[in-house]
Amino acid sequence: MDANGTKTTSVREIALGEVKDLVGQEVGISDWITVSQDMIDRFADATQDHQFIHTDPVRAAAETPYGGTIAHGFLSLSLLSAMNYNCLPAVREQTMAINYGFDKVRFLAPVHAGARVRGHFTLTEARFRGAGMLVVTYEVSVEVEHEGKPALTATWLTIIQFDPKDRPEDA
Repeated sequence: MDANGTKTTSVREIALGEVKDLVGQEVGISDWITVSQDMIDRFADATQDHQFIHTDPVRAAAETPYGGTIAHGFLSLSLLSAMNYNCLPAVREQTMAINYGFDKVRFLAPVHAGARVRGHFTLTEARFRGAGMLVVTYEVSVEVEHEGKPALTATWLTIIQFDPKDRPEDA
């Protein structure tokens, strides 16, 4: 268990040459993460975004349709890193991974303080770029426990770096 009470799992390891075989498949579902009010408050401090809908439970309950505070959309988005480490296969030859960015992000539903969320990752593309880089694209959704709509959906790109001598022959 981590500091949020989330069960952590060890992920499976795959070879660099196996990544392309996973295109089109859901490659991971993370463990649940509890989005506590404390987490929301610390995120507000880090980003200097103290809007009352995030940090004032009494006012948010009285003045918003949410019935209480909700997480920042960017907090929900930032949890993708933890979800990624929790469930995506580790590439054996990887020396480093770099967040390359997002082609699309949509915030579809609020995450209430105290809710649990988890990520669903589908690998949609894997293409070699240069001698020692593999760009992977995931369609991601963040599920909110007991809710019908995901908190967010995104198209996320990551660069897996590796020693060029480890590049598969057929790549």
